[in-house]
Amino acid sequence: MGLVLPVFCALFAAFSNALATVLQRRAALTVPQSSGFRFGLVLDLLRRPVWIAGILAVIAAGVGQAVALATGALVLVQPLFVLELPLALLIASAAARRRLAGPLWLAVAGVVAGLGLTLAAAAPAGNRTHVPPDRWAPALASCVVVALALAVAGLRRPPGRARAGCLGAATAVCYALTAALMKDSVKLLDEGGLVPFLSAWQTYAFAASGICALLLLEHAMQGGPLVASQPALTLGDATVSVALGVVLYEEHLRTGWWVLPQLLGIALICTGVLALARSETGAAP
Repeated sequence: MGLVLPVFCALFAAFSNALATVLQRRAALTVPQSSGFRFGLVLDLLRRPVWIAGILAVIAAGVGQAVALATGALVLVQPLFVLELPLALLIASAAARRRLAGPLWLAVAGVVAGLGLTLAAAAPAGNRTHVPPDRWAPALASCVVVALALAVAGLRRPPGRARAGCLGAATAVCYALTAALMKDSVKLLDEGGLVPFLSAWQTYAFAASGICALLLLEHAMQGGPLVASQPALTLGDATVSVALGVVLYEEHLRTGWWVLPQLLGIALICTGVLALARSETGAAP
Protein backbone atom coordinates (compact mmCIF):
# COMPACT_ATOMS: atom_id res chain seq x y z
CA MET A 1 0.00 0.00 0.00
CA GLY A 2 3.01 2.31 0.60
CA LEU A 3 1.90 5.89 1.11
CA VAL A 4 -1.65 5.44 -0.16
CA LEU A 5 -3.29 4.28 3.08
CA PRO A 6 -1.74 6.85 5.47
CA VAL A 7 -2.33 9.70 3.02
CA PHE A 8 -5.95 8.67 2.36
CA CYS A 9 -6.70 8.29 6.08
CA ALA A 10 -4.99 11.60 6.89
CA LEU A 11 -7.07 13.37 4.23
CA PHE A 12 -10.25 11.79 5.60
CA ALA A 13 -9.27 12.94 9.09
CA ALA A 14 -8.51 16.45 7.82
CA PHE A 15 -11.95 16.64 6.18
CA SER A 16 -13.66 15.38 9.36
CA ASN A 17 -11.76 17.89 11.47
CA ALA A 18 -12.70 20.68 9.06
CA LEU A 19 -16.37 19.72 9.37
CA ALA A 20 -15.98 19.62 13.15
CA THR A 21 -14.40 23.10 13.14
CA VAL A 22 -17.34 24.58 11.25
CA LEU A 23 -19.89 22.94 13.56
CA GLN A 24 -18.01 23.70 16.78
CA ARG A 25 -17.46 27.34 15.88
CA ARG A 26 -21.17 27.78 15.24
CA ALA A 27 -21.88 26.24 18.65
CA ALA A 28 -19.15 28.22 20.46
CA LEU A 29 -20.60 31.51 19.25
CA THR A 30 -23.99 30.70 20.80
CA VAL A 31 -22.77 30.38 24.41
CA PRO A 32 -21.77 33.21 26.79
CA GLN A 33 -18.19 34.37 26.35
CA SER A 34 -15.93 33.78 29.37
CA SER A 35 -13.00 35.88 30.51
CA GLY A 36 -11.11 32.87 31.88
CA PHE A 37 -10.81 29.12 31.49
CA ARG A 38 -13.98 27.36 32.60
CA PHE A 39 -14.98 23.71 32.35
CA GLY A 40 -18.64 24.79 32.37
CA LEU A 41 -18.20 25.85 28.76
CA VAL A 42 -18.43 22.20 27.72
CA LEU A 43 -21.66 21.76 29.71
CA ASP A 44 -23.13 24.73 27.87
CA LEU A 45 -22.04 23.30 24.53
CA LEU A 46 -23.48 19.87 25.31
CA ARG A 47 -26.93 21.45 25.04
CA ARG A 48 -26.22 22.39 21.41
CA PRO A 49 -26.94 19.55 18.93
CA VAL A 50 -24.61 21.16 16.39
CA TRP A 51 -21.74 20.81 18.90
CA ILE A 52 -22.57 17.13 19.42
CA ALA A 53 -22.40 16.65 15.66
CA GLY A 54 -19.01 18.35 15.72
CA ILE A 55 -17.78 15.94 18.39
CA LEU A 56 -18.90 12.97 16.27
CA ALA A 57 -16.86 14.42 13.41
CA VAL A 58 -13.89 14.74 15.78
CA ILE A 59 -14.23 11.06 16.70
CA ALA A 60 -14.30 10.07 13.03
CA ALA A 61 -11.21 12.21 12.47
CA GLY A 62 -9.48 10.49 15.40
CA VAL A 63 -10.08 7.07 13.88
CA GLY A 64 -8.71 8.18 10.51
CA GLN A 65 -5.72 9.83 12.16
CA ALA A 66 -4.96 6.73 14.22
CA VAL A 67 -4.87 4.51 11.12
CA ALA A 68 -2.75 7.08 9.27
CA LEU A 69 -0.24 7.30 12.13
CA ALA A 70 -0.09 3.53 12.50
CA THR A 71 0.88 3.13 8.85
CA GLY A 72 2.79 6.34 8.04
CA ALA A 73 5.39 8.73 9.39
CA LEU A 74 4.39 11.56 11.70
CA VAL A 75 6.21 14.07 9.47
CA LEU A 76 4.05 12.91 6.54
CA VAL A 77 0.67 12.57 8.23
CA GLN A 78 0.43 15.69 10.39
CA PRO A 79 1.38 18.30 7.76
CA LEU A 80 -1.57 17.07 5.69
CA PHE A 81 -3.84 18.55 8.36
CA VAL A 82 -2.89 21.97 6.99
CA LEU A 83 -5.71 21.25 4.53
CA GLU A 84 -8.25 21.58 7.36
CA LEU A 85 -8.54 25.35 6.92
CA PRO A 86 -9.30 25.40 3.17
CA LEU A 87 -11.63 22.43 3.64
CA ALA A 88 -13.41 24.22 6.50
CA LEU A 89 -13.88 27.30 4.35
CA LEU A 90 -15.28 25.24 1.48
CA ILE A 91 -17.66 23.41 3.83
CA ALA A 92 -18.82 26.65 5.45
CA SER A 93 -19.37 28.27 2.05
CA ALA A 94 -21.36 25.29 0.82
CA ALA A 95 -23.48 25.26 4.00
CA ALA A 96 -24.21 28.97 3.61
CA ARG A 97 -24.76 28.55 -0.15
CA ARG A 98 -22.18 31.21 -0.89
CA ARG A 99 -19.82 31.23 -3.82
CA LEU A 100 -16.14 31.35 -3.05
CA ALA A 101 -14.51 34.48 -4.48
CA GLY A 102 -11.68 34.17 -6.99
CA PRO A 103 -8.93 35.35 -4.58
CA LEU A 104 -10.00 32.71 -2.09
CA TRP A 105 -9.75 29.97 -4.70
CA LEU A 106 -6.21 31.23 -5.32
CA ALA A 107 -5.49 30.99 -1.60
CA VAL A 108 -6.84 27.42 -1.50
CA ALA A 109 -4.71 26.54 -4.52
CA GLY A 110 -1.70 28.13 -2.83
CA VAL A 111 -2.12 25.99 0.30
CA VAL A 112 -2.55 22.79 -1.73
CA ALA A 113 0.35 23.57 -4.08
CA GLY A 114 2.58 24.65 -1.20
CA LEU A 115 1.83 21.49 0.76
CA GLY A 116 2.49 19.29 -2.27
CA LEU A 117 5.76 21.08 -3.04
CA THR A 118 6.94 20.92 0.58
CA LEU A 119 6.21 17.21 0.99
CA ALA A 120 7.67 16.31 -2.40
CA ALA A 121 10.87 18.21 -1.65
CA ALA A 122 11.12 16.98 1.95
CA ALA A 123 10.41 13.32 1.05
CA PRO A 124 9.53 12.31 4.65
CA ALA A 125 11.13 8.98 5.55
CA GLY A 126 11.57 6.72 8.53
CA ASN A 127 8.98 5.21 10.82
CA ARG A 128 10.42 4.10 14.17
CA THR A 129 8.21 1.48 15.80
CA HIS A 130 8.50 2.53 19.46
CA VAL A 131 9.94 5.46 21.36
CA PRO A 132 12.08 4.72 24.47
CA PRO A 133 11.22 6.53 27.74
CA ASP A 134 14.43 8.58 27.69
CA ARG A 135 13.18 10.24 24.49
CA TRP A 136 9.66 10.78 25.77
CA ALA A 137 10.59 12.53 29.02
CA PRO A 138 12.16 15.73 27.60
CA ALA A 139 9.63 15.91 24.75
CA LEU A 140 6.67 15.63 27.12
CA ALA A 141 8.12 18.16 29.54
CA SER A 142 8.84 20.66 26.76
CA CYS A 143 5.37 20.38 25.22
CA VAL A 144 3.59 20.68 28.59
CA VAL A 145 5.62 23.75 29.61
CA VAL A 146 5.11 25.49 26.25
CA ALA A 147 1.37 24.70 26.11
CA LEU A 148 0.84 25.89 29.70
CA ALA A 149 2.81 29.09 29.11
CA LEU A 150 0.82 29.89 25.96
CA ALA A 151 -2.51 29.07 27.62
CA VAL A 152 -1.78 31.21 30.69
CA ALA A 153 -0.56 34.08 28.50
CA GLY A 154 -3.72 33.89 26.40
CA LEU A 155 -6.15 33.65 29.30
CA ARG A 156 -4.58 36.69 30.96
CA ARG A 157 -5.41 38.83 27.93
CA PRO A 158 -8.82 40.28 27.08
CA PRO A 159 -10.73 38.86 24.10
CA GLY A 160 -8.93 39.76 20.91
CA ARG A 161 -6.14 38.68 18.57
CA ALA A 162 -3.46 38.14 21.21
CA ARG A 163 -5.72 35.92 23.31
CA ALA A 164 -6.92 33.89 20.32
CA GLY A 165 -3.42 33.52 18.91
CA CYS A 166 -1.92 32.28 22.18
CA LEU A 167 -4.76 29.82 22.80
CA GLY A 168 -4.59 28.63 19.19
CA ALA A 169 -0.85 28.01 19.54
CA ALA A 170 -1.39 26.16 22.84
CA THR A 171 -4.02 24.00 21.12
CA ALA A 172 -1.55 23.26 18.32
CA VAL A 173 1.07 21.99 20.77
CA CYS A 174 -1.52 19.73 22.43
CA TYR A 175 -2.72 18.40 19.06
CA ALA A 176 0.85 17.62 17.96
CA LEU A 177 1.63 15.89 21.26
CA THR A 178 -1.62 13.91 21.02
CA ALA A 179 -0.63 12.68 17.55
CA ALA A 180 2.86 11.67 18.68
CA LEU A 181 1.48 9.74 21.67
CA MET A 182 -1.29 8.20 19.57
CA LYS A 183 1.24 6.89 17.06
CA ASP A 184 3.10 4.99 19.78
CA SER A 185 -0.12 3.75 21.35
CA VAL A 186 -1.84 2.46 18.19
CA LYS A 187 1.33 0.56 17.28
CA LEU A 188 0.94 -1.37 20.54
CA LEU A 189 -2.69 -2.08 19.62
CA ASP A 190 -1.65 -3.30 16.19
CA GLU A 191 1.11 -5.56 17.50
CA GLY A 192 -0.36 -6.90 20.76
CA GLY A 193 -4.08 -6.17 20.85
CA LEU A 194 -6.21 -4.50 23.52
CA VAL A 195 -4.27 -5.59 26.62
CA PRO A 196 -0.97 -3.85 25.75
CA PHE A 197 -2.94 -0.88 24.37
CA LEU A 198 -4.97 -0.43 27.56
CA SER A 199 -1.92 -1.06 29.73
CA ALA A 200 0.27 1.56 28.06
CA TRP A 201 0.69 4.99 29.63
CA GLN A 202 0.74 6.49 26.13
CA THR A 203 -2.93 5.57 25.67
CA TYR A 204 -4.05 7.61 28.67
CA ALA A 205 -1.57 10.37 27.95
CA PHE A 206 -2.89 10.92 24.40
CA ALA A 207 -6.46 10.87 25.72
CA ALA A 208 -5.60 13.51 28.33
CA SER A 209 -3.71 15.62 25.78
CA GLY A 210 -6.62 15.36 23.35
CA ILE A 211 -9.11 16.53 25.98
CA CYS A 212 -6.86 19.49 26.82
CA ALA A 213 -6.64 20.32 23.11
CA LEU A 214 -10.43 20.23 22.79
CA LEU A 215 -10.94 22.54 25.79
CA LEU A 216 -8.30 24.97 24.56
CA LEU A 217 -9.79 24.93 21.06
CA GLU A 218 -13.22 25.97 22.33
CA HIS A 219 -11.69 28.85 24.30
CA ALA A 220 -9.55 29.86 21.31
CA MET A 221 -12.66 30.03 19.12
CA GLN A 222 -14.35 32.25 21.69
CA GLY A 223 -11.24 34.26 22.47
CA GLY A 224 -10.94 36.29 19.28
CA PRO A 225 -10.96 36.30 15.48
CA LEU A 226 -10.02 33.24 13.44
CA VAL A 227 -7.37 35.31 11.66
CA ALA A 228 -5.39 35.02 14.91
CA SER A 229 -6.26 31.55 16.21
CA GLN A 230 -6.50 29.52 13.00
CA PRO A 231 -3.02 30.21 11.54
CA ALA A 232 -1.46 29.58 14.95
CA LEU A 233 -3.36 26.30 15.20
CA THR A 234 -2.87 25.13 11.61
CA LEU A 235 0.78 26.05 11.18
CA GLY A 236 1.73 25.34 14.79
CA ASP A 237 0.37 21.79 14.69
CA ALA A 238 2.35 20.96 11.54
CA THR A 239 5.56 22.57 12.85
CA VAL A 240 5.52 20.91 16.28
CA SER A 241 4.50 17.55 14.77
CA VAL A 242 7.45 17.60 12.37
CA ALA A 243 9.78 18.43 15.28
CA LEU A 244 8.38 15.55 17.35
CA GLY A 245 8.61 13.17 14.41
CA VAL A 246 12.30 13.98 13.94
CA VAL A 247 13.19 13.94 17.65
CA LEU A 248 11.07 11.01 18.85
CA TYR A 249 10.67 8.73 15.85
CA GLU A 250 13.95 9.53 14.09
CA GLU A 251 12.08 10.45 10.90
CA HIS A 252 13.99 12.29 8.22
CA LEU A 253 13.52 15.18 5.82
CA ARG A 254 15.77 15.89 2.85
CA THR A 255 18.34 18.62 3.37
CA GLY A 256 20.85 20.41 1.12
CA TRP A 257 19.39 22.29 -1.82
CA TRP A 258 16.05 20.55 -1.21
CA VAL A 259 15.50 23.05 1.62
CA LEU A 260 14.89 25.81 -0.95
CA PRO A 261 11.74 24.31 -2.51
CA GLN A 262 10.61 23.35 0.99
CA LEU A 263 10.85 26.98 2.09
CA LEU A 264 9.00 28.09 -1.03
CA GLY A 265 6.23 25.60 -0.29
CA ILE A 266 6.03 26.75 3.33
CA ALA A 267 5.77 30.38 2.16
CA LEU A 268 2.86 29.45 -0.13
CA ILE A 269 1.15 27.61 2.71
CA CYS A 270 1.56 30.51 5.16
CA THR A 271 0.31 33.06 2.62
CA GLY A 272 -2.71 30.94 1.74
CA VAL A 273 -3.57 30.15 5.37
CA LEU A 274 -3.44 33.82 6.38
CA ALA A 275 -5.63 34.82 3.44
CA LEU A 276 -8.18 32.11 4.22
CA ALA A 277 -8.23 32.95 7.93
CA ARG A 278 -8.95 36.60 7.10
CA SER A 279 -11.80 35.55 4.85
CA GLU A 280 -13.29 33.37 7.60
CA THR A 281 -13.09 36.28 10.02
CA GLY A 282 -15.02 38.45 7.62
CA ALA A 283 -17.60 35.76 7.01
CA ALA A 284 -18.00 34.69 10.63
CA PRO A 285 -21.47 35.29 12.07
